[in-house]
Amino acid sequence: MKDTTGFRLLITLMLNFIIPVIQVIGGVYANSMALISDATHNFSDFTAVLISYLGYRIGQRGASAQHTFGYWRAEIMAALLNVAILVGASVYIVYEACQRLFNPETVSGLVVVWIAGVGVIGNGLSAWLLHKDAKHSLNVRGAFLHMLGDLLTSVVVVFSGIVLIFKPWYWLDPFLSFFIVYFILKNCWGILKEASGILMNATPSGIDLEEVKKTLEQIPGVCGVHYLHAWNLSSSSIAFSCHIVVLDQLVSNTENLAKTIRETLLSRFGIDHPMLQFETSQCGNGTILCEISGNGPKSD
Repeated sequence: MKDTTGFRLLITLMLNFIIPVIQVIGGVYANSMALISDATHNFSDFTAVLISYLGYRIGQRGASAQHTFGYWRAEIMAALLNVAILVGASVYIVYEACQRLFNPETVSGLVVVWIAGVGVIGNGLSAWLLHKDAKHSLNVRGAFLHMLGDLLTSVVVVFSGIVLIFKPWYWLDPFLSFFIVYFILKNCWGILKEASGILMNATPSGIDLEEVKKTLEQIPGVCGVHYLHAWNLSSSSIAFSCHIVVLDQLVSNTENLAKTIRETLLSRFGIDHPMLQFETSQCGNGTILCEISGNGPKSD
């Protein structure tokens, strides 16, 4: 089957460049801060989809002698840059919204409805395009969630436009800007936590090393497991290493056992990049963590 992930991301990328441009023009014309705020959020998703697309394209290159784990961490660095830009944009939106909250300005509700409606259609189409690939790719799933969030935000702005057509509640426009900024910063915090964890080689969320250890020790032929490490190579790939104690035997005899272990790690824990070291006797203290990393395992 032909891989259409890159094509779908590219179409979504173009849509999310056109939508905020139209919204900014419409927001300036309608004098709507909520519409401009929504455009800023949509442009952040353009950046997010761009990161996903570049990550997908770079990932096709694979590893090199200089980058033995590949180039996936570039996606994480770009995500952190995206967070910094979004925080700066959010500060500006809050400043402008405060100005308009205390000094309300006339807003054209009809223009807001039409322009935000473009956002609803474009974001809905983007979410539909990414829905299929989001089922099997964490990278695309992140972009899909951005599109879904934008769809909901645009719906809120349409609602405010409808209200403004019938009621001169001009305070509603800057008030909704605060809501959109909250949504932006909440997503930024999630991205920052995930990116920081990846850069610090933290154990991925959802991976319990004690459970991994117990699971592996139940496999026939495994006498013991220690010195476990798990970390994200990227947002969609988990690396893992450990020492496995087996009975004294030829190295070739461990091939079937290694295959079983790899299949178990992938099916049970989603670990797709395991590195296994077989031993015939327990090294060190045999603890779950390696005592040579930093100051050794921490005790409670």
